[in-house]
Formats: sequence, structure tokens, C-alpha cells
Amino acid sequence: MRVSLLLILACVLTGCKHLKPPTPLDQLNTQQIQGHAVFEQRCSVCHNDLIDAPLHGPALAGIFQKPSLPSGAVANDDRVRDTVMHGHGIMVGFGDQIDPEDMADLLAYLHTL
Repeated sequence: MRVSLLLILACVLTGCKHLKPPTPLDQLNTQQIQGHAVFEQRCSVCHNDLIDAPLHGPALAGIFQKPSLPSGAVANDDRVRDTVMHGHGIMVGFGDQIDPEDMADLLAYLHTL
């Protein structure tokens, strides 16, 4: 029992975050590169992508590696698309300002993080 508690405590103190690193930009496919461009244009003002540190909004590094989004919603394409389109909390959504192809490219890029 004591050993289990010590292991849990050690895990909590070290963060237990073992996210795989983002795919290097030079290894992205065409759609993912386009998604990176969409991210740079629309998202990078508020979100970090390659480091797990918040900017004005939460970092998106490892977004699909985690069980849930910072909002608590399940981390899947539908929830991320909904957040980008409609916003959440202080984030204003892009609504019809982002076309479906750009959204698909952005999601493809976010899956590389």
C-alpha cells in the first residue's frame, strides 16, 4: 500500500505527461503543411502548437493525444471543429470565415502535434 502511494505521488510530482513529440515540419504531408499555414494565419496569435505552454489560450501540443480538450470535451475532430467554428469561453469562433478545406487541413495538422 505504501509503495503504491509513493508511486502515485512520484507520478503526480513528475507530471506523468508522456506525449509523443510533434511531427517535424519537414516531415508533414501536403495537407498537413497547408494546415500549418492555416494555424499560423488564424491560431498562432493565441495558441502555441509545438510547445506545451499556454499563450493567450491553451497550448495545442498533443491535443489529440489527451483524452479531453481543455474545456473537458472529448478530444476528437468533431469537438475541435465545433470549438474552432463556434468558439468556447473567451475564444471567438471563426464561423463561416474558415472554409471546409482549410478546416480539414487544420485538423490534419493538429493531429501531428
